[in-house]
Amino acid sequence: MTVFHFFNCAILTFGPHAVYYSATPLSEYDTLGTSIKAAVVYLATALVKLICLATFLKVSESDSFDPYQEFLKALIGFIDVAGLYFALTQLTHRNISQNHKFQAVGLGWAFADSVLHRLAPLWVGARGLEFTWDYILQGLEANANLVLSISLAALGSLMWLRKNKPKTLIPIIYLSAGIVATMPSITSYLRRGLGWHFPKVVGFELFTSLVMAFISWQLFSVCQRPSV
Repeated sequence: MTVFHFFNCAILTFGPHAVYYSATPLSEYDTLGTSIKAAVVYLATALVKLICLATFLKVSESDSFDPYQEFLKALIGFIDVAGLYFALTQLTHRNISQNHKFQAVGLGWAFADSVLHRLAPLWVGARGLEFTWDYILQGLEANANLVLSISLAALGSLMWLRKNKPKTLIPIIYLSAGIVATMPSITSYLRRGLGWHFPKVVGFELFTSLVMAFISWQLFSVCQRPSV
C-alpha cells in the first residue's frame, strides 16, 4: 500500500510534465534538448540562490513572518528571472519557433524544480506507514508550478524576444511577470503571515496559476497578431 501511494504521488507530481511534452507539438519538434538545457540552467540558478540565501539571510528561531527577511527572499528570487533570461536568449536552440521555445524552457524549468524540491521528500515520506494528504497536495502544487513556470517563460519571451509588441501592453506584461516571479513570497506570507493551512495555500496556487496562464495566453496572442 505504501509503494502504491508513493507511485500515485510521483505520477501526480511528475506525470503532467511528460503529458504536456507528449500532448503538445513539443514532442513533434524534438525540443527535449531545449528542456534539458533549461533544467541545467535552473539547477545552476538554484545553487546561486542557495549561496545568496545562506549569505544574506539569518536563521530564524521562530516560524513567524519577518517582512525584512521575506523582502530579501523576494529580491533573491528574481535570480530565477535572470536564469530564465539566460535560458531564453543565450542558449543555443534548435530551429524552433518562439512559441515552442518558451514552452520547452518553462517545461524544463518546472521539471527541474519538482525534482529538486519534491523528489526527496516524496521518496522519504510517501513510503511511510501512515497515509497523509501532504504528498498529494505537493503533487498538486507541482502542477501549479508547472503552469506558473510556463507562464513566466511566456512573459519573458514577450519581454526579451518580441520586439514589435504593442506599447500599451508592456506595463501589463512586466506587472504580470513580477506577480509570477514573487509567488513564493506571496505564498510564504499566506502561510506564515496569515496562518493559512497547506491545502488552502495549494488551492490559492492552483487558482492563481490558471489566472496567470489565461493572462499570459491572452498577452501572447495579442502580441502574435500582425501590427496594422
